[in-house]
Amino acid sequence: MNPKLLGAVIILAIVGVVGSSSVFTVSERELAILFALGKIEKADYEPGIHFKWPFVNNVRKYEKRIITADTAPQRYLTQEQKPLIVDYYVKWRIRDVETYYKTMQGMETRARQQFQSIVNKGLLDAFGERTLQEVISSARDEIMRDITKKASERVESFGIEIVDVRLKRIELTERVFKNIFERMKSAREKEASELRATGEGEAERIRAEAERQKTVMLAKAYREAQGIRGEGDARAASIYAGAYQQDEEFYSFYRSLTAYRKSLVGEGNLMVLEPDSDFFKYFKDNNPAAK
Repeated sequence: MNPKLLGAVIILAIVGVVGSSSVFTVSERELAILFALGKIEKADYEPGIHFKWPFVNNVRKYEKRIITADTAPQRYLTQEQKPLIVDYYVKWRIRDVETYYKTMQGMETRARQQFQSIVNKGLLDAFGERTLQEVISSARDEIMRDITKKASERVESFGIEIVDVRLKRIELTERVFKNIFERMKSAREKEASELRATGEGEAERIRAEAERQKTVMLAKAYREAQGIRGEGDARAASIYAGAYQQDEEFYSFYRSLTAYRKSLVGEGNLMVLEPDSDFFKYFKDNNPAAK
């Protein structure tokens, strides 16, 4: 090969290597720090293409987006000393990459240890100040907001921001679960007994009211029936009296026939009476000519 051509190729190769070593890019998802012989020279790069001195400067990049850090389940105690197994996760991001590098040496594992320790302490205090009922229901969101705020303030000096702390799961230990189950069972049995007693009392009241209304209705009906019967008897007596006054003999004869009809119908009409009894007075021959 021609020495001049070879020399040109070598020069181009050197220029290419030097050129590529002089350029670096920063995307919108990244944070970059430029070092000069091991010392931070610049850390506020915008997204785009940037230049550096080859063999003098080097660049380290970090994630700019929100990072989710899962944690191992932890054991906490409530105000009543009830143990809980809590599983949570933390969303965080780097706010100041230079401070982050200086305090954490740019190590994500070290950053996680720091903010997880802070969050664990916050959860320990929060659960210890609240009852089990508050932790698993009404105060849950309040606890998360409070811990997120306090943890973010404490890690600010590390160049980190805690975006959110969320509980994934709260589990009761077996002993606590059984105690809660028994307490809920007793409460439901008490409620059922109270409802049953209330129902029985209401049923007794309804029965008593129905019985009272029945007695009142029967008494009213009996009173009205007696009044109607009395009016009928009075009217019948008035009719009988009028008939008697019009023809005493005929009235007596009619009453006797009525008595005969009622007494002498059907079987078993044997009657034992004295011959001169008034009952058969119309069966006697009172015709003087026949005597």
